[in-house]
Amino acid sequence: MAMSKLKIIDVHCHVVSPDRARYPLAPLGGKQSDWSSERPTTPEQLLAAMDEAGVAKAAVVQASTAYGHDSSYLADSIARFPERFTGVFSVDPLAPDALAQMDKWMSMGMTGMRVFTTGSTMPGQQTWLDDERAFPVWEKAGRERLPIAVQMTAEGIPLLLKIVARFPDTLFLLDHLARPVITDGPPYAKAASLFDLAKHPSIYLKLTSRTVEHCQSGQATPATFMPKLVAAFGARRIMWGSNFPAHHGTLASILGDTLRVLEPLDPSDRAMILAGTAESIYPTLK
Repeated sequence: MAMSKLKIIDVHCHVVSPDRARYPLAPLGGKQSDWSSERPTTPEQLLAAMDEAGVAKAAVVQASTAYGHDSSYLADSIARFPERFTGVFSVDPLAPDALAQMDKWMSMGMTGMRVFTTGSTMPGQQTWLDDERAFPVWEKAGRERLPIAVQMTAEGIPLLLKIVARFPDTLFLLDHLARPVITDGPPYAKAASLFDLAKHPSIYLKLTSRTVEHCQSGQATPATFMPKLVAAFGARRIMWGSNFPAHHGTLASILGDTLRVLEPLDPSDRAMILAGTAESIYPTLK
């Protein structure tokens, strides 16, 4: 599959500044992630990687394991290259000033929000997703048509479903498909909670390098997993994100692996996952 014939949008990549004086670290969990320390990536470096890989545009996601909820470097980065980037900022939904923070980052051109409930610097699934103190955040996101990327595990799905039911107009994008176990292979019984989410139209999926690797591990294969995922959710609710530079390897190699995993799908579904869904979620990337 020739990359040059496809429009490709990356909805999950990061920037991290090497200048810690101007952009001080404040990682969630109190410990900086290894990748952000070892592979700081400026917007110029990200653009160079995108050009090498053939990626047209990107939704750059706040590096929560470097800067926590301070999206200043992200805001500065997208302001410099608005024709190629949009930004996905982070807030603490339980903070008293959460709504003001949303307004602040949105006024700087951000078109998405991220909430971080688990990760390398904050292991274990946090349980605050359905906390009533966060309800104004979920409501505002729905009203503003601001998609919320959720970093979570499958253990958080019951909590997610509570707020999905209460705020049906709010769009939730599951980073890394909510990290399901899929290496058991067909019928993918261990990922049943993921596939049960398909009946909720406000839930979208980010297909990232983690899933690309796992659907080629154990008993899983792209030919059995990807058609099942698309049959359940539809390609219009799945979008590709590289997780570069958090994921090892070049952006071009990550995309190449993804294209191979997508080969069992119809060309129209591949095109939707690689760009079409992203354009519907982040219209500024059209």
